Amino acid sequence: MEKKTSTAKSSSNSKQTSSQNNESKLLNKFFVDGLKDIYWAEKALVKALAKMEKKATSEELKNAFSQHRTQTEQQVSRLEQVFESIGSKAVAKKCEAMDGLIREANDIIDETEDKTMTRDAALIMAAQKVEHYEIATYGGLVQLAKTLGKNDAANTLAQTLQEEKQTDELLTQVAESTINIEAAEETA
Repeated sequence: MEKKTSTAKSSSNSKQTSSQNNESKLLNKFFVDGLKDIYWAEKALVKALAKMEKKATSEELKNAFSQHRTQTEQQVSRLEQVFESIGSKAVAKKCEAMDGLIREANDIIDETEDKTMTRDAALIMAAQKVEHYEIATYGGLVQLAKTLGKNDAANTLAQTLQEEKQTDELLTQVAESTINIEAAEETA
């Protein structure tokens, strides 16, 4: 009788371990898919930021976009390091959310008057939507990496998460310093 109980327990533990491995494989696949998604997003953002910089009116905003573009290029490289650290090839998978946010920024450029603070205010809002998406994505990826025991990846992604939060704060400061005030004074 004891042998049956022992065998039943062993079988139960084996099923539980197998189930945990499958869950871990599923979660790992989701994590890697998330990395592919944000990798595409960051690469697309590098191009979008160049256009936003060119279309901005104030030097302060142009500089903010330029700095963030350089930082985003570094984040792309950092993502490549994360892929390498988990033994996966760096592959981009189209990010529908970022694609939509970039299209919205392009619409803003088309729909606002050139060389106005109103355009700058609108570009800041578009850029902050991007930042908030990135903050949410990196926050989730950091937690998944920790759950999966990928601590090096978690630390690297956390660095990018911190930069995205800082960029969001910088954009708020730029908007509040003069751009929104000057935009409010513009007339048609």
